[in-house]
Amino acid sequence: MNAVDGNGTGTAGAAGPAGVTRRTLLGTAGAGLLVGAGAGAAGAVAYDRPAGDRAGSGADGGGALGTGRVPFRGEHQAGILEPQQAEVRLAAFDLAAGAGRDGLRALLQRWTKAVDRLTAGEPAEEFDNQVALDAGPCSLTVTVGFGAALFDKAGLADRRPAALEPLPAFPGDALDPARGDGDLFVQVGADDALVAVHALRTLQKLAAGTAAPRWQSAGFARTPGATARPMTGRNLMGQIDGTNNPKPGEEGFAAKVFCAGGGDQPAWLAGGSYLVFRRIRMLLDHWEELPVDRQERVIGRRKADGSPLSAPAGSGEGTAVDLSAQGPDGGLAIPADAHVRVAAPAANGGAAMLRRGFSYHDGLLPDGSPDAGLLFLAFQADPRKGFTPVQRKLSRGDGLSRFLRHEASGLYAVPPGVPAQGYLGQQLLEG
Repeated sequence: MNAVDGNGTGTAGAAGPAGVTRRTLLGTAGAGLLVGAGAGAAGAVAYDRPAGDRAGSGADGGGALGTGRVPFRGEHQAGILEPQQAEVRLAAFDLAAGAGRDGLRALLQRWTKAVDRLTAGEPAEEFDNQVALDAGPCSLTVTVGFGAALFDKAGLADRRPAALEPLPAFPGDALDPARGDGDLFVQVGADDALVAVHALRTLQKLAAGTAAPRWQSAGFARTPGATARPMTGRNLMGQIDGTNNPKPGEEGFAAKVFCAGGGDQPAWLAGGSYLVFRRIRMLLDHWEELPVDRQERVIGRRKADGSPLSAPAGSGEGTAVDLSAQGPDGGLAIPADAHVRVAAPAANGGAAMLRRGFSYHDGLLPDGSPDAGLLFLAFQADPRKGFTPVQRKLSRGDGLSRFLRHEASGLYAVPPGVPAQGYLGQQLLEG
């Protein structure tokens, strides 16, 4: 997906009152709701942490930043609506032959027990290597999704959602199957890299014999407190990313992100979501060869402050985009293939996703160019009405696509939150 606009990624400067926990911020802040989905950026979320947190204290209002705690259990899985953390570790696992439904259930129960403790800042009871022994919970979240192949392997084919059909091929895709898909997807987010790495390593050890690692990726976003005030983040292209996105709590938000059941959506997925993952490399050497004014015309916004090209310079990123505005030469102020135009809601039938993307930088490729870009993550109620139609349009008409390569992909059904006395995926396995 290609987006830096509010129709594409992240969240604009949503503010939460001081003293509110990260979990309760879900009603007023969190990741951005995108309509034109985006790969142009890290999708860093701008939101107002409690005042003490911005000065280096925890998200719950006191102590060090590491004391921020996100409850593991709730209506929805943690790691969807919460503010974006500084670090993410993504991984997929494939279920071992013969593991079946019972093996899957036992694995998810083990993971639940471990994540309960880790998100509270406590050592896991099994396979704890003490890497994160001195750290607090650091706003750790763990989010789990199910790939399409899992349902057959676990004897649950009759419960596989119809919307979990394979994503179509898009123009320009260069996907490596070894770095995408998978039976079980895990998103581990934290404000400390050691905490995130430790949590993923623990899950991997607990999966041994039941599910084998398929791929892993590491990403990052802006560290909390790195700016003097909450700001919309920038991506590796240097663009402000996430302007004017709708926010949790706005009318219709939940219906676009979470499944309600009914129709061809299974009852066990009510309160859950679908996650699209794309690893998207940015062709930074080519992008950086463009003068700034050319970059701005590709996006449709000024690089310095995010103001749209249809408004005066310095008007700010919150200024409404006027797609009919003309420039001094009588042509469109925002070019016909500019990202903000192609990604506009009116051009995509209102398709929407909640995006939580992270940047990645994995060194250099053999030709010396950066192996860097975006780990695109988008939660939605139905990918057939969200990601697929939007990406189809962007891949054919967005000028930004010339500077991107989609190199890995995955689609997962994300079950609802963990019941008070239950375990991950219980709604599927026992519903």
